Amino acid sequence: MEISFCTAVAPVNIAVIKYWGKKDEALIIPINDSFSVTLSKNEMCAKTTVACSDKFEEDKFWLNGKEQDLFNPRLQNCLRELKKRAKDKKLTQLSLHICSENNFPTAAGLASSAAGFACLVVALSGLYGIKEDLSAIARQGSGSACRSVFGGFVHWHKGILEDGSDSIAYQFASKEHWPELKILIIVVNAGKKETGSTKGMKETTRTSSLLKFRASHIVPERIKAIQKAILEKDFHSFAEITMKDSNQFHAVCLDTYPPLHYLNSTSYKIMNFIHAYNDHFGQNKVAYTFDAGPNACLYLLENEVPTVLSALKALFPPLEEDLKFIRGFESPLQPISEVLLDSFKIDPQPGAIQYIINSRIGSGPSIIEDDGQHLLNKDGLPIS
Repeated sequence: MEISFCTAVAPVNIAVIKYWGKKDEALIIPINDSFSVTLSKNEMCAKTTVACSDKFEEDKFWLNGKEQDLFNPRLQNCLRELKKRAKDKKLTQLSLHICSENNFPTAAGLASSAAGFACLVVALSGLYGIKEDLSAIARQGSGSACRSVFGGFVHWHKGILEDGSDSIAYQFASKEHWPELKILIIVVNAGKKETGSTKGMKETTRTSSLLKFRASHIVPERIKAIQKAILEKDFHSFAEITMKDSNQFHAVCLDTYPPLHYLNSTSYKIMNFIHAYNDHFGQNKVAYTFDAGPNACLYLLENEVPTVLSALKALFPPLEEDLKFIRGFESPLQPISEVLLDSFKIDPQPGAIQYIINSRIGSGPSIIEDDGQHLLNKDGLPIS
């Protein structure tokens, strides 16, 4: 039998209303709803090739060039659910080779597992001919992966059923709804975080009383408010809600016992920079949000991008002038007035920011039809 291949790419999503904490660890059912924005795959994505054949002796999995343990429970959950739904059951009896890579740092608080599991599920659905909604399956690999199954603005319902079948995501609005909204990813530390999200969530759920109050009293109203702000393209409100939710998420981490510290000194300087920038203009022009890591995601409108990038480069300059300091979409830099620079009250911090990714709202995962884009060669082994 010939080897059957399928390759997919899937995007990163960054939550503006955070998911943190599970009511069911095995099924990955969250204790509260969450809401996210999907980023363009051009700058940050996972790419996965899956292949099956009777020539393969056993299942194998490679991630970013290194062979991995395929018997990860979450990975096996996704495989089991996909094989149940496969149109051609004969394919599910064949051994699998899976090869995946990210074009951005893994385990650094930049939603690599969300993109990775969404990509795996989409690639396998292509291989097995599955056409149904994939968010509930992706959720069982990594909770936030259910949001990376869609583009634009995405709402993940926590659901109420014990089996998690109604804990699914859906697209609230497409990327075309608000094309002026742009995203800057500020990479402060691309290294692996000290406490992984899975372990951190367990400890928070077990020890934090603030988490329970947040889930029951705060998040439901914030979901409604962020949806209203998006529908009305009200950036000032969108920014305030986003920053408040990020701050509360990290407050919950500090309320964990022992406390979780995902931010560093540069993270706080970036927060101060954003608040000073907004105060200078008398309204919210930029919003920050931080997931479980020190790296910032900034939301802003297109006309603010040149000024914000220029100010960031002036205050957090690279150690060496490097054309790769600002990556992604090109945007012209411009001189910054002394009045604006003085308003930040921040001394320059050379090297505090490793690089910046200039991105925008993106679409959901896609299957790559070009056979030349596979990550596995004709024998089903990684292309070095």
